[in-house]
Amino acid sequence: MTPYEYDLIVIGSGPAGQRAAIQAAKLDKHVAVVERKTVIGGVCINTGTIPSKTLREAALYLSGYRERGLYGASYAVKEQITMEDLLFRTDHVVRNEIDVTRHQLRRNGIEVINAEASFVDPHTIHLNYVDGRGSRDVSTQFVVVATGTTVADHEHIPFDGKSIFTSDDILQLDHLPHSLTVIGGGVIGIEYASIFATLGVRVTLIEKRDKLLTFVDEEIIDALVYHLRMNRLTVRLGEEVSGIESQEDGRVRINLASGKEIVTETALHSIGRTGATDKLNLKAAGLKADNRGRLTSNENYQTKVENIYAVGDVIGFPSLASTSMEQGRMAAAHAFGLEAKSIRELFPYGIYTVPEISTVGPNEQELTAQNIPYEIGKAYYREIARGQIIGDSSGMLKLIFHRETRKLLSTHIIGEGASELIHIGQAVLAFGGTVDYFISNVFNYPTLAECYKTAAFDGVNRLA
Repeated sequence: MTPYEYDLIVIGSGPAGQRAAIQAAKLDKHVAVVERKTVIGGVCINTGTIPSKTLREAALYLSGYRERGLYGASYAVKEQITMEDLLFRTDHVVRNEIDVTRHQLRRNGIEVINAEASFVDPHTIHLNYVDGRGSRDVSTQFVVVATGTTVADHEHIPFDGKSIFTSDDILQLDHLPHSLTVIGGGVIGIEYASIFATLGVRVTLIEKRDKLLTFVDEEIIDALVYHLRMNRLTVRLGEEVSGIESQEDGRVRINLASGKEIVTETALHSIGRTGATDKLNLKAAGLKADNRGRLTSNENYQTKVENIYAVGDVIGFPSLASTSMEQGRMAAAHAFGLEAKSIRELFPYGIYTVPEISTVGPNEQELTAQNIPYEIGKAYYREIARGQIIGDSSGMLKLIFHRETRKLLSTHIIGEGASELIHIGQAVLAFGGTVDYFISNVFNYPTLAECYKTAAFDGVNRLA
């Protein structure tokens, strides 16, 4: 027995919060999840990961994109695709995920409280109920802050939900636009840019930096940019937006610092998200967020106040649902003394552009900077029977391994199923395997997994 009403209160019901709560519940702890919105799941289920990835799948299916390599560029399942067509699938998946999440929490005996939470002190949380039932204070032994992020405040941008959108409200489009300009070449911006380009929308992507997604292997990014441009997407790198304004005709005028001007039907501003911590009264708990609203935590996801943990997007990079889930699990395990391990350096990244990207381990640039002697092996989907069957001739799998020990160092993939295929490489990395594993292993035929064997042979031949 403890002097607290709860063993753990989790603030936020996104992926990180869910896993933290479930891990604690599995340890027979009294747990509550506080969610300030009337639906659970956070940004991930309601406006971010799940809706955008479902939109991508609907776009690929209805546009016939996957089959164009076989049936020609004019092939489509539906000629006049509408937002209603796309959102039909999205709404169905979101409703199902909300139901599944609620069921998981309920069957684990986790109390879900719809309220806005704020600290009174490190062990006391003030709950202001969203349904107007008033408020109360509750005590807890541990707290996990998993509040995620919100769109950064840009007072100079006239967001109107009609022609100028943020990534949180872009799916509220009432029709499929003829043109779209995406400002910001981060993961979210590139994903949406490639999805709408797949649907035949004339897309322009503006990025201030000279390179996209610098944490991804350069060769993979070069391949992505090539395919984006082949899909009639205009990529403007090294360009900074100096002004955005709505015109009387409903279109949007975007002025660039270089003097260029872009007129577009719709604009998506995808630069910057801030930690959703402004209403938590962090000072009362002895905490302070950085200038982007984010919290700092150690290797166990503890903040400087040892009974308070912070996980998920609120602590920053990599801000992926998969890594957030693991952070939540690890935080709860540490809080209650459960020994748990996680191989952080082998967290995979999945980027759901068209084509898809996934990577695990260091890229060529990082290995070169560390003076590690390596060799690469590559396999192209067009050389693999399965690649021909599914009509994907653009995919590529790349292995990087140590020249002397032949130990696998990383795997990088672009193409159909990349985020699924990556886990074979991740497993070999986890047990410290060499490139020879792929040569001696037998893969089902025909499968995309064969790429591992082909790439391994390619790499070993380079050594010779």
